[in-house]
Amino acid sequence: MYRHLLGRSVVAAVRRRLAASVGVVAVLVTVLTGTAAGAASAAPQAAPVAAAAQDSPGWVCPGTPIPPGYVITSRAANGCNGAGAWYMQPVQNGIWICATSPIPPGYVLTMHSANGCNSNIDTWFLELARDGQWVCAGSPIPTGYVLTGHISTGCGNIGVWFQQLARAGQYICPGVPVPAGFRTDAFNASMCGGLGGWLLLAA
Repeated sequence: MYRHLLGRSVVAAVRRRLAASVGVVAVLVTVLTGTAAGAASAAPQAAPVAAAAQDSPGWVCPGTPIPPGYVITSRAANGCNGAGAWYMQPVQNGIWICATSPIPPGYVLTMHSANGCNSNIDTWFLELARDGQWVCAGSPIPTGYVLTGHISTGCGNIGVWFQQLARAGQYICPGVPVPAGFRTDAFNASMCGGLGGWLLLAA
């Protein structure tokens, strides 16, 4: 009988210690994470909500990731506690973007202004790439396109390049990437506005 009571008391003591330990762990979780232990399972569900809220037009602070397919079109100097806020919106053909904006794939820069973006900073006119188009210096070269001509005074005197779909028989400007399926051959010093050009042939 004594042994039976002793065994029951030991089990009860172990259970009390275990319950106390669980309570301590729950308190530590609350202190270290700022949430109740029971809320841990709900935490991962909050991330998609935050990501979805970001993929919409609106003002963002510096350093905020810009979602794919969005561009920055304006700046508010007093926003974000004086750090300056940026307005992001979905990209579209024929839109002015700030110099800090990403350039989505398939788009090129065709005009430039040194005092735009609602803050007297550089802005660029964004258009979908097409065959036979003048683009500003520094504009991306979309896949399948080459630069074949140059004028140094275009695009606000920073220079423009003539962009075309790659074809065999063209002369491409120096430094232009050779598209897949092509190779370069002879050099002609009179091409590309006097910069010279390489004859493009099928690989």
